[in-house]
Parts: sequence; structure tokens; C-alpha cells
Amino acid sequence: MSPYAEVSDPAQEASGWWWLLLVLGVMCIAAGVIVLVQPDISLVTLAVIAGIFLLVDGIYDVVVAIAERVEGRGLLAVIGVLSAIAGIILIRHPIESVVAIALLVGIWLVCIGVVRLISAFELAVNRGWNVFVALIEIAAGIIIVAVPDIGVSTLAIFIGIAFILRGLALCAAAWLLRAVKHDGGRSPSAVTP
Repeated sequence: MSPYAEVSDPAQEASGWWWLLLVLGVMCIAAGVIVLVQPDISLVTLAVIAGIFLLVDGIYDVVVAIAERVEGRGLLAVIGVLSAIAGIILIRHPIESVVAIALLVGIWLVCIGVVRLISAFELAVNRGWNVFVALIEIAAGIIIVAVPDIGVSTLAIFIGIAFILRGLALCAAAWLLRAVKHDGGRSPSAVTP
């Protein structure tokens, strides 16, 4: 076997995208902080902030599903398309109703939480963190969908917390992929950040 043989490890292949995942995570954290700091912002602003995040997140998911050979890429592509569509709807038609925003964001949180929960049991890396974030996303989504006529401030707090947790998870995944890239293919559990 040649010492220059290609590495077919999916983590090694995906490691080239670590910086994009980090940017997405930082954007998600920033959106969450903005929403938490200004919970009384108008619904139009809240819809546009959520829409931009959902659009960028959806595009990233679709690109990764197409460009990389990762497990569950069909499910990732579906979630990406749904996120992008929800984002475009929120950006193009900022909804003036708390109920409509709550239902869109709540359903998205439940879907993304279920996908993260399923993925957490497929990969051993950061399983505990992914299960924790998935359960928070699912719980926040269920609460928002169950009580869609909650006030703007309450909705903003749920959305802000969910965005911050998702951003932290994305940043952690980016750091792990960066470590895999710079380590040259050793297993992620052997890498110390």
C-alpha cells in the first residue's frame, strides 16, 4: 500500500468544511444573543433574523449532503431544503403573527432536534452533548408548537436559547473537524484540542 493512499474516512473528507461550520455556529450564537438581548424587537425583525439563520443553515446542510459522503445524507438534504424554504418564507414575507412564526420555528426545532438525536446514536463522538442539545431543541419546539400564542418576549427567549445551543454545538463540531483535518486522519477521540 502506498504511503500516499487516499483517506476514505468521512470525517477526514468533511474536515475541509470546518471553517464554514464555525462561521455558521458563530452566526447562530450571534442571532441567539441578539434575540435574547432585544426580546421586544418587532416580529418582522425576529422573522428576518430567524429566516436568515434558517436559510444559511439549510444551504450548508444541502451542500454537505451533496459534496460529502456522509451517513444519512438524504435526511440531511431534506432537512436542509426544509430549513432553506422556511428561511426564504420568513425573509420574503415577514409574518406579522406570533402564531405563524411560532409554528414555523417550533416545527423546525422539533425536526432538527430529532435529526440530531438520531445522529447522536450513530456517532460516538460528543454523543452526550448532542443528545442534550437535541432534547433541548425538541422540548423548545414542542413548547412553542403546543402554545403558539405565547408572547413575543417568551418566543424570543425560546428562539434565542435554541439558537445559542445550536451555535455552540456547531462550533464544537467545527473544532472537532479542524482537529481531524490538522491531525491527518487519526481518530477524533485521540485528538486533544
